[in-house]
Amino acid sequence: MPTGVVTAPAGRAGEVPAHARRRRRTLLGFLLAVVVLLTACVLSLMVGARTIAPADVLHALTHYSASDPDALVVVGSRLPRTLLGLAAGLALGLAGTVMQGLSRNPLADPGLLGVNFGASLAVVVAIAFLGVTTVSGYVWFAFAGAALAAGLVYAVSAVGREGATPVKLALAGAAVSAALGSLITAVMLTSRVSLDRMRFWQVGSLAGRGFDVLWQVLPTLVAGAILALALGRLLNGLALGDDVARGLGQRVGLARALSAVAVVLLCGSATAAVGPIAFVGLVVPHAARWVVGADYRRILAFSAVIAPALLIACDVIGRVVAPPGELQVGIVMAFVGAPLFIALVRRRKPVGL
Repeated sequence: MPTGVVTAPAGRAGEVPAHARRRRRTLLGFLLAVVVLLTACVLSLMVGARTIAPADVLHALTHYSASDPDALVVVGSRLPRTLLGLAAGLALGLAGTVMQGLSRNPLADPGLLGVNFGASLAVVVAIAFLGVTTVSGYVWFAFAGAALAAGLVYAVSAVGREGATPVKLALAGAAVSAALGSLITAVMLTSRVSLDRMRFWQVGSLAGRGFDVLWQVLPTLVAGAILALALGRLLNGLALGDDVARGLGQRVGLARALSAVAVVLLCGSATAAVGPIAFVGLVVPHAARWVVGADYRRILAFSAVIAPALLIACDVIGRVVAPPGELQVGIVMAFVGAPLFIALVRRRKPVGL
């Protein structure tokens, strides 16, 4: 062997390269998530106060008849509920992923920008002072409140030479959320009607929502989803720190602004439609990182599949655990999400891009 020539050690015969193993794991995880999502959707159409066989569900979807009681249940009640679960789950999963990337905080969730409290305050005001009584009636109040609260948080955190840093975003979000929470309590204490109606909305539910609610929030939700899925490369840069991101040619301020807009569109739409549901935007990004690694392009795609599967599965569980009634999905999500989040955090390992 010539002097000075160093050869790399030969790999074992048949050994699979690390990048190939990672790619195969990502593909298998994504396919499994799709199967879980489809299964959850089928169960959502079948399970309820009365279980309907798969063949009858298919017949109701393909040959709808107003005289068929199965068709009335499947198409009139369970189908809009399932589609709303798909939309809200996707929105909350993407919003949580973007929020954690924006703030560089693995414990961040969409509520960090004050979205939930802003939407809740707007709904309370609409119920107490404007006489709004239906879900479809206060959807746009909730969305407007979410957008205004998020805009206020971002404006407060942007004051100063460094702009809206992750730490300032978190502090401003906590301060604004606390202030809005006090206003919500004050309004509800002065109006018994708003208290009763607000309790039903704030617990988070897919029940009692029809196609009218879905169509109202779908345009902003789709726009937010497209924007969020396009932010993967920018979030990868932000995860490396502002200086590194600037060195890579990224405009950090623009990346944060686009991320904040995506969170408002997504979480505002979901919160307006189904109420403030916790843990989806917190748990799902952690599960995605565990499966696909730290690349936000993969995390966003995986979260868009597994988040609606988790939300719909919790809704199905809520229908069967307390017959003849049901538990709202927000309550079931809290029971499922808390231990799941603890388990994911305990086994979480650092991963590289």
